[in-house]
Amino acid sequence: MLSFVLHSTCAIFALLFTTIMYKYFITVSTIICSLISCGEGNEAQKRLDEANTLYENKQFIAAKNVIDSIHLMYPREVAVRKGALTLMRQVERSECEQNIAYCDSLLPICISELDGLKKGFVFVKNTDYDVIGNYIWNTMTVERNVERSYIRCGVSEEGEMYMASVFFGGAPINHTGLHFSTNSGAFAETPNIPYDGGLNYRFHDLGNTTEVVAYKGEHCKTVANFVLIVSEKERIKATYTGGKPFSLTLSDADKKAIRSTFELARVLSDIHAMQKEKARSQKKIMLIDQKLTGAEP
Repeated sequence: MLSFVLHSTCAIFALLFTTIMYKYFITVSTIICSLISCGEGNEAQKRLDEANTLYENKQFIAAKNVIDSIHLMYPREVAVRKGALTLMRQVERSECEQNIAYCDSLLPICISELDGLKKGFVFVKNTDYDVIGNYIWNTMTVERNVERSYIRCGVSEEGEMYMASVFFGGAPINHTGLHFSTNSGAFAETPNIPYDGGLNYRFHDLGNTTEVVAYKGEHCKTVANFVLIVSEKERIKATYTGGKPFSLTLSDADKKAIRSTFELARVLSDIHAMQKEKARSQKKIMLIDQKLTGAEP
């Protein structure tokens, strides 16, 4: 009987001891987790304060990098991450304002330069089917070059330059490209533009053939830049490639037209890019403001 009582008493003490130790473990674990969480919260807040300082100093890229690190390193710090999200929107808004100010400062300069460069060009736009008009050097208009093989060039009002190799003759040569060269051996050429009835088209009239192959944007940039950098006194030979042999020599007027068109394209392209960036930034500011005020649809 005594043995049973002693055994039962020991069992009760063991159970009590286990319960006490379990509660102690839970309490200690809770304290440790709280301390860790508090430590992470403090570190996350320090990073947010750092990002805010960078933002106030207009170091926007650095601020965004610090904000990104908060989301990666402290995923459980919801309150700090909400603050980081708001700060990120403020940073992006300030970036947009900076972009707009940059565009506004340069646009008047480019437009002033454009006014001078447009002299000597004719603006052509058929309102029935053209969405975008083109500037063409006055000696390069179609009306002044009927029944003639020549190199035509122009630029859209958005700044995309184009060149075209025009062939006129009794028999087709079926050309697909253009090669410029000098007596010194320097050269530049366009990619081949296969016949498609669009960029490469041809037609027959009264026993003669007219072929026109157009090279737009990057496809003409190499040959246009070649004319720009070659000495004005150097002779440039234009060879039509991809078909039967044919070549001509660029006149001084041709070279001047290409150089002038290249410069005009540069400024028009800059203006179009800045106008596009300004509009994009203004739209982004509107969307950010909706999010910051809670008015997002």
